[in-house]
Amino acid sequence: MAKIINPNAAGIDIASNVHYVAVSEDKCENPVRSFKGFTRDLHILSKWLVDLGIKTVAMESTGAYWFQLYTILLDYGMEVFLVNAAHVKNVPGRKSDVIDAQWLQELHENGYLTACFQPDNLTRELRTYVRLRKQIIKEMATETQRMQKAMVNMNIKLHDVISDINGRTGRAIVDAIIDGERDPKRLASFRNRRIKCSEENLLKSLEGNWRDEQVFCLKMARDKYVELERHLQKTDQESERIIKLFTNTDIEEKKVKSRPRQNKQPNFNVGQYLYNVHGVDVLEIFGFKQTGALTVLSETGPNLKENFPSLKQFHSWLNLVPNNEISGGKILKSKVRKRKNHAGQAFREAANGLWNSHNPFGDYLRTKKAKSGAGPAVIATAKKIATIYYKMVTEKVEFDPYIIDGNRQVYLQKRAKSLSKTLESINKQLSEIEKLAS
Repeated sequence: MAKIINPNAAGIDIASNVHYVAVSEDKCENPVRSFKGFTRDLHILSKWLVDLGIKTVAMESTGAYWFQLYTILLDYGMEVFLVNAAHVKNVPGRKSDVIDAQWLQELHENGYLTACFQPDNLTRELRTYVRLRKQIIKEMATETQRMQKAMVNMNIKLHDVISDINGRTGRAIVDAIIDGERDPKRLASFRNRRIKCSEENLLKSLEGNWRDEQVFCLKMARDKYVELERHLQKTDQESERIIKLFTNTDIEEKKVKSRPRQNKQPNFNVGQYLYNVHGVDVLEIFGFKQTGALTVLSETGPNLKENFPSLKQFHSWLNLVPNNEISGGKILKSKVRKRKNHAGQAFREAANGLWNSHNPFGDYLRTKKAKSGAGPAVIATAKKIATIYYKMVTEKVEFDPYIIDGNRQVYLQKRAKSLSKTLESINKQLSEIEKLAS
């Protein structure tokens, strides 16, 4: 018989309309009960557990249905274990006649379950705004495509000659078309001197086959895009309000160098706020942009060391390390799990932008691609970036691209050795070709 670790434990099977709750049989006559998913019923559920002396509760992360019960149970002072359904499934010894709630309760009572990481309320609020920001940007891209389609249907080739129809030149031309302007010369007069397109090509691209219904579609898409811009600005204001509350008063004040604001980047100084939180400038990391750094903060919270005591835990949570299936001391399968993680994706996006970069990270990415392919190369480089991020934030050290692999001299020696091997291989192939030719 397994040793009881949590005698006051309960298990909850989460569903959309009803939740099944199980406690140990010595707590009451009816140890398994069902409760509806309405807010009133969730409070009744929580009070019942409190009256029984339950201190800790385990539940599976099922869709979005768990969240409200999770927060209400926390308000009632309970310890809540949100567990991975795969971990519960893999525990042997389950009997066929035991319902899910009872199995969860039994596992939790015997200490077999590990809680998933859950951020604090303030971090969760920032995470909501940052994720909403991503969704708004996706919708803005959809409206841009609709504007382009409306112009294509009138044979307007504006998007072929300028890079962004929502830039200064593109916006002015689109607004003029919607206001009724049809003369290509007058439309081309809105050309900004900094765009690469010649005036002649711009003029030719604006000679269209005008149709009222397509101009209407263009107007609808433009209006929606402008509305989404306002939503994005308001969302950034809320994100800035929350991130201000993360400021670490123990950190010495320092002005972080300003960086050029790129398209769709937040309209506040993310780098300065991140320094006020961490005490280091994480945007110095090669490939790491403001949106990526903001995403990582919103997913992990300001206390990285407290939430992830070891680098190994951080890598595993980010889903940047393979899941090894071992049997008899041999690795049968070694693949990265197909699991969505917003912070891990931010590091992957940072790595994916380094293909043409002439720095140690770019060299590492291209070397890994030659050995293992593009996908594994991006994951390996993302892991390197995440490692440096973790060291910078937890150890309060400035950015150093050689913080993992040693100093620059060691890096250059490894690089020279790799290039010499490549040259040797090429020379060998050339000599073989010359022998065959002779």
